Order: sequence, then C-alpha cells, then structure tokens
Amino acid sequence: MTIDLAVIGGSGLYAFEGLENTERQQVDTPFGAPSGDVVTGSFRGKRLAFLARHGESHTVPPHRVNYRANLWALHALGAQRVVAVNAVGGIRDDMGPRALVVPDQIIDYTHGRYTSFNDVEGAEVRHIDFSEPYTESLRQAIVAAARAEGLAIIDGGVHGVTQGPRLETRAEIARMNRDGCDLVGMTGMPEAALARELGLDFACLALVANFAAGAGDAVEISIEEIFEHLAAATANVPPILGRLLDTL
Repeated sequence: MTIDLAVIGGSGLYAFEGLENTERQQVDTPFGAPSGDVVTGSFRGKRLAFLARHGESHTVPPHRVNYRANLWALHALGAQRVVAVNAVGGIRDDMGPRALVVPDQIIDYTHGRYTSFNDVEGAEVRHIDFSEPYTESLRQAIVAAARAEGLAIIDGGVHGVTQGPRLETRAEIARMNRDGCDLVGMTGMPEAALARELGLDFACLALVANFAAGAGDAVEISIEEIFEHLAAATANVPPILGRLLDTL
C-alpha cells in the first residue's frame, strides 16, 4: 500500500475531515496496540493515513500514549512522511491562541516514556543524529502550503515537551522561557525521535490553544477556551495538508 502522507491528530483532531473511501486498519505491532485504528482513504486525489494520538474519544493521556506502536503502525502501512498535529501553549508573545507554528527544535522534559525502538531485549543499540529533530524539507513544505492558502503561519520555534497531563506552573513556564522554549506541549516526544529511528520524514504542525501559565496575557487558563481556540485552529488543518499533498 502506498501512503502519500500520514497524519497524527492531537487534542481536538480525532478524525480527518474530507477523507473519502475510508478503511479502518487494525495494525498489530511488536510494541503493543496503537492508540486506535489507522484510518486510510483518499484526500485531494492522494492516499492519506490518519491516526488519533489520544484515541478517537480522547481516552489516552499524553504520558500513556504508545508512541512506539503508533509510529510503527504508520510505517508498517507504508508511510514515509508524517505530519504530527500538536495542541500547544504559547510562551513567546507572538504565539498566542489560534496561531499556527511549524517548530524547528525540541527540548524534552518528559520522563518514564519508552523513547526508542532499541529499548527491547536483544535489540541493536543505534544512535540517531537528532541535531535537527524535524525534516526541514517537510517543514518548509507545510509553511509554503499554509501561506498558499492565505494563512498566517510562524516558521520555526522551540517546542518544549512536558510530561502532562496537568498543565504547567508559572515557575515551570518561566524556566522553559529561560531555556529558550517558544511553545509547550505534552506529546512532541518521543514521537519525533521514534520517527527518526524509522527513517521517516517528520514535521510538526502546532496549533496554539492558549498562552501558557504566566505568558502573554494569560491570567487564568480556561479549559473551555482552550478547546474553543483549538476548534478554530483545527479547521485550518485539512486545507493546509490538502495543499501540501498537491505538492508531493
């Protein structure tokens, strides 16, 4: 099976609008079950695979996502390019609610997650080059696709990844700001590193749901407002990825 593009949907993106002639694929992996079925179908004349990172009913918290199984399943179905859609909080002043960002760097603050396919008995230890955690050509293609759709998008930024599922304290965000983080999310790692181990082209389309604690004009974070902003930002995903598919 040829998959032109695989999409991992984050919070607020549990199905891919406009996907036609869909089939549900249950994929067994050496690492257990993925977050759910992979839904494959046709979009803009190309073959697309979609997987909801948290499950289609948002039942899998960030620290319990089986990242290895998710990436393995997409790779097993023939995907070579993966766009991860991540809900994030903005730390930098110009990364407020509903902003679209394609980050170029990661700082990993997570712990206790399975971070490598090598972390099994008898596996060969491989050391990947992770200097540039995202595939630059795919990053730039997403940026160009958004701009071709007339959408404002920010090219670059440091994606800080925390453990979750709780949101961060003001002190934690202040530390992340000092560390150079522009965005904060809970699911960017080990996803990006696992994609690199599999040799996949991988990039993140980050949807800013709120200013992080103490950042921007944030006084109190409302979960209701987060999902309102996410819904508005998520509506831009199919047009961007449709335009991206046109260029592949």
